[in-house]
Amino acid sequence: MKKEVRIEESWKRVLAAEFDKPYFAELADFVRGAYASGRCYPPAKLIFNAFDRTPFDKVKVVILGQDPYHEPGQAQGLAFYVPPDVQTPPSLVNIAKELESDIGGAGCAIPDLMSWADQGVLLLNATLTVAAHRAASHQGRGWETFTDAAVRALAEGREHLVFLLWGASAQRKGAFIDRSRHCVIESPHPSPLSAFRGFFGSRPFSRANAYLVAHGVAPIAWLPS
Repeated sequence: MKKEVRIEESWKRVLAAEFDKPYFAELADFVRGAYASGRCYPPAKLIFNAFDRTPFDKVKVVILGQDPYHEPGQAQGLAFYVPPDVQTPPSLVNIAKELESDIGGAGCAIPDLMSWADQGVLLLNATLTVAAHRAASHQGRGWETFTDAAVRALAEGREHLVFLLWGASAQRKGAFIDRSRHCVIESPHPSPLSAFRGFFGSRPFSRANAYLVAHGVAPIAWLPS
């Protein structure tokens, strides 16, 4: 099974044990069947895009999402990201608003999350695939175990990372992170249902950069150039 997984080499090494576990074989069979029998997102070649764009040793910040967007053209394997020619989802609009309030000037554009990933921001969904038009349809199939292993590998194998945990689901996933070794910034989710309950005003971007700089790590350029 290990040889079949096409994922960035540093992550392949770190997660090698996962690929040989029974749950992953069952997960792989389920995903292959789901993609063969109906439309699923993201495109199969982008399922591990978050890992491919942000190698293990390059991670500085982790942003945890839930599952991919489930409408055509949206999901690209990076949490919260959609291509520029796709209508911006409400959660990403709210992320842009908080970015403007936190460190941006007036009229801050929708941020380039692809640039974030390339700078060391791991944009990781808890579930990496979804059926078209059916939110959360691939939850409970094993992805959560796999992405738990990825988060645990970072928490235990790296130092001085920033984990931005937006919403209860992300906060549960980060419950085992050692706060003495890493910076954990928690707030409500940026969705319209919860952003006004504490996501707005949480200043995650400036706080993340302040922590990185304090530990000798280059900050993230959050704003579009």
